[in-house]
Amino acid sequence: MSAPERLQLLGLPVDVLDRSGMLAQVRQMIDNGRPKTVAYLNIHVVNSARRDPELTRFLQAADLCYADGQGIVLGARLQGKHLPERMTGADWIWDLAALAEKEGWTLAWVGSEPGVSKAAAKVLRDKHPSLKLHPEHGFHSPEQTPALLERINAAKADIVLVGMGTPLQERWTAKNRAALDAPVVWCLGATADFVSGKTDRGPGFLNQNAEWLARLITEPGRLWKRYLLGNPLFIARVLKERVLER
Repeated sequence: MSAPERLQLLGLPVDVLDRSGMLAQVRQMIDNGRPKTVAYLNIHVVNSARRDPELTRFLQAADLCYADGQGIVLGARLQGKHLPERMTGADWIWDLAALAEKEGWTLAWVGSEPGVSKAAAKVLRDKHPSLKLHPEHGFHSPEQTPALLERINAAKADIVLVGMGTPLQERWTAKNRAALDAPVVWCLGATADFVSGKTDRGPGFLNQNAEWLARLITEPGRLWKRYLLGNPLFIARVLKERVLER
């Protein structure tokens, strides 16, 4: 299977993929066995990278980088480019769990507060009883991290899911990727919070087309600046780049 087409949006990569294509690429990574890293773009990630050179370097070096938010799909469209769909972790995690159960893959999930990844793993196993999933929380000190990496490697994980929020998860992955034996290390944000029920995704009718608004409704105090200031800033930067290109 050939690599997907890769677009550039505000200097950051995003691969032209739908959900089935993304999972097919991950399957190929596991079959090849060589260390690969999967990342994503949404507006928050793009805005964060603007002032974080380390995050920018990580995203540019990722082997696969997909559109996590509808804002990225819109941004590409404003620049005359096309992305098939946005793929957020709370949606595709169910497809990954089904595929991992079928293929016999082992997943490790590192992230969120103590107990949350474990609760999310239970939810997935309730639907996929044969799923092999090793959960770990995301609050390990530097002194505890070597033991964490040893446990993940002992579990013989095929995919390590890292959900600590941007930019912590990307920094953690960049620092520890070489010590992980898994073919795939995959940043996926706060997916464990949603799967476990810790965080409400908001009104269902908003999730597919305006997830930012659904999240703003559920967590206005924490997220108002990210969305009410960050979204217009992103659109303005996209339009400015489009004008300069012309």
